[in-house]
This record gives sequence, structure tokens and C-alpha cells, in this order.
Amino acid sequence: MQPCELSSTDIVAAVRRGEVSAERVATAFLDRIARVDGSINAFLAVDREGALATAAAIDRRRRAGEPLGPLAGLPVAVKDVLCTRDLPTTCASKMLAGFRPPYDAEVVARLRRADAVILGKTNMDEFAMGGSNENSAFGAVHNPWDLDRAPGGSSGGSAAAIAADMAPAALGSDTGGSIRQPAGLCGITGLKPTYGRVSRRGLIAFASSLDQVGPMCRSAADCALVMETIAGHDPGDSTALSAPVPAYSQLLEQPLTGLRIGRVADHFGAGLEPEVARGVEEAFAVFKAAGATIHDVELPHARYGVPTYYLVAPCEAASNLARYDGAHYGHRSTVTAGGFDSPLVEMYCRSRAEGFGSEVKRRIMLGTYALSAGYYDAYYARALRVRRLIRQDYLDAFEKVDVIGGPVSATAAFRLGEKTGDPLAMYLVDLYTVATNLAGMAGISFPCGFTRGGLPIGFQLQGPALSEALLLRVADRFQHLTDWHQRRTAALPA
Repeated sequence: MQPCELSSTDIVAAVRRGEVSAERVATAFLDRIARVDGSINAFLAVDREGALATAAAIDRRRRAGEPLGPLAGLPVAVKDVLCTRDLPTTCASKMLAGFRPPYDAEVVARLRRADAVILGKTNMDEFAMGGSNENSAFGAVHNPWDLDRAPGGSSGGSAAAIAADMAPAALGSDTGGSIRQPAGLCGITGLKPTYGRVSRRGLIAFASSLDQVGPMCRSAADCALVMETIAGHDPGDSTALSAPVPAYSQLLEQPLTGLRIGRVADHFGAGLEPEVARGVEEAFAVFKAAGATIHDVELPHARYGVPTYYLVAPCEAASNLARYDGAHYGHRSTVTAGGFDSPLVEMYCRSRAEGFGSEVKRRIMLGTYALSAGYYDAYYARALRVRRLIRQDYLDAFEKVDVIGGPVSATAAFRLGEKTGDPLAMYLVDLYTVATNLAGMAGISFPCGFTRGGLPIGFQLQGPALSEALLLRVADRFQHLTDWHQRRTAALPA
């Protein structure tokens, strides 16, 4: 089997045993990127020289009998929202074009210490704002299953890179579904950890109370392997939890007998494509046959998840992105046409107008309006109260069931350009995912079937805080009973 066809766990095991060199593995994925990424646009930067140097150093240490890290030789792609000291970090925005951070994000530093091989930085919606990856300033990402369709967003580059066999593992970030939704549309597995389970230090902020970094891989077992490295307390992030990190990959074997899975009837209402509903119901049947029990549960305030999210997140974004003014951070305009109160005000205004794309501007204006005097209580404060109700719904539900299952998104991958003229339609792609972030819970998505047109269908599991071990185990057991996660696209050359 070729290196690009191996799982992350198989690559790490093979490199450790000396059956394949880390340099050969890295070369195989870099050559694959060079061969097919022209059709996908998943990568904004590829570090061929650095990746091969890291891989060669790992091989030398292995031959010398020196200890290796737990991810030795594993190629990993990193979403461009995470700081990397040796590669540009742009957030797919003209505002940060060419920016090279002076330090690594904590998760990137942990990957390096674990002897992972960083392949490059992946494309995304600008500042992680979007559900289709069409908001990138550097071009849309194409879904490897159908190049005319969107891969989802905002971690669409990371999802597409794995689906196209350009990387066995990647990091994404999830503010309202940005790991789970593209994982579902691209037929891979993506884990959104509990808020605080993974350090956010070095993650360029979109909405600080919602952002979370997580792994994206072919399988739950591979996500478990990566999670063991990136999870854990970070004294440099005051929101990072201090709870011990379980050995996720050692906890996957327990059977599903006795597992209680919740099913929310509202998730199967109007708007859900029949083929997606069929795939999700068939997944429930697989779990039931394996010994789990299915129970109806209610999340009565979840219907307010999207409007609540689109107040909380833009308000935090408006605050976080205020720093990009051309003076303190980001692109600085050199145009001086006049017509402003002062040259300084003109520089601020032109820098932000030139640097930000339309979706980022829309959310900044929405957040600024909702935070302004006279409207704060009516919008932002009310959204925070609803957010507490949504969280309480989950706490009540998890008194009755262990996890909640359902669709990741209402449709399979949609065509590029299909929703770009209708922001509300685009925001509704987050319908089933945003509540997890608002409640601070954990979630995972994985493939549970395909449409008649050959597009992946995703299944989502949501669990209580710090339930990553349970979610990974349940997903792994499902993937031992099905082969959806092993399917490969025929839209690209082998």
C-alpha cells in the first residue's frame, strides 16, 4: 500500500518499526499535493523543504536508536488560522497577507515536539467566517468528491486535503461547526473538543468564547491519536482546562452495549434532504444493532441557536478584529485621496476597507451595531440569556442519554456559488452545529453514507463537556461496523 493510502496510526507505527522512512512518507504526500492541489486549492502554503528536513532528522534519530515522539513521521496540515513561526499565517485574508508570526501556536508547538511533520497551511474562509470556504481572499476550495461543489467551511482546506489524500491528518478550528460541517461534506472525521480542552494560544481569534481547535482525519482512531498530543492544560491560555488528558486511543475498544443515544425529532423537520435523513436513520440502526438504545430527547431552545450564534459571534468578532487598523496590525493602505476628517482616520478606514472581505465586514458591522448604546440589552444581552437556556437544555438531555446523534448538515455538499448571494441561506448550514459551541460541549462528525450522486453524508454526535473519549469510542465502533470512512473519491487521479 502506498503511504498516501495509510491511516495516521499505520504511518506512525510503520515509521517507528522502520518499515518506511519518514522522508518517504513526507515525499509521497508532498508529491500528491503538487499533483492534485491545483484542482482543489486546499493549501495556501506548502513547506516542502522544511517538511523533508524534519522527516530526515526523524529518520536519523530512529537509526541512531534515539527516542521518538508519539507522532513521529506523521504529516500534518495546519489551518491557516494557527500561528506558525516558519510559514505565513494569513487567515485567508488580504489583511494578514505575508504575515509571519514570531511564535508557534501551542498546538503547533506540541505537534513539533511530538515529531509530526508540518506539510503546510490550509485554505479557509477569511478569519474563519463562512460555511463554504468561498470567503477566502485566495480563492475557493473545491470539494474532492465533486470539484463543482463546496467542501464546507471554515476548515474546508483541511477537510479537502484529507479527502484528497494530500494529508493523513490536519488541524481545524470550530467556532460554530467549522470542523464538523466540512468533515461531513468531505467524508472524513472531525472532532470539536470541549471548550478549553485544547489550547487556543496562537489561534487568531474570531469569537473567543466559541473558538476551539480540533483534529480532522480519516477515522476516529486517527483523531484520538492526534488529540493525545494537542489536548491538555496550557498555562499560556487562561481558558485551557487543567483536567488530565485520557489515553484516547487506548479507550476505543469498549462495546456499545448499554449506550444511550438521544434523537431530537426537530432535527428531522423541514429542510432536511431525504437522502441525508435516510443516511442518518441508517446510522441509528447500526448503533441499535450494536447494542445501543435510541431515546427521544428535546432541545427546546436549539431552534434559537442560529440567531443567538449570529449575535454572540459577530459581537466578539467586532471586538477581536478592531486591532486590524493598519497601525497596530494588518494591511496598511497607502491611498490618500482625502475626504475624511483627518489623514489618520482615512488610513484607518481605507486599510480596513481594502483588507477585509465582504463577509468579514458584514459581521463586524452586525456586531458593532448589536454592541452599540441603546441596542446592547435588546440584542447582545438577550442573546447571552438565550445561550444559557441552550446550555441548560443540553445539561437536562444528558441526564437521560449519554450522547445525542443526528445530521451534521441538512444537505450534502452544495454547488459553489449556490448560496453566496443569500447570507441567510449560508448561515443556515450551521443549523445543527452552532448549539454545541454555544453550550461549550464536545461534538464529532463522521461519514454515515453517500447520496445517489456520490456525495458523503455526515453523522454528528454531541456529548457532555469532556466527553471526547466517549465520542471517539462511539465513532470508532461505528467505523468498525461500516466502511464509509474508507471510501476514496474517483474525481481525482489515484
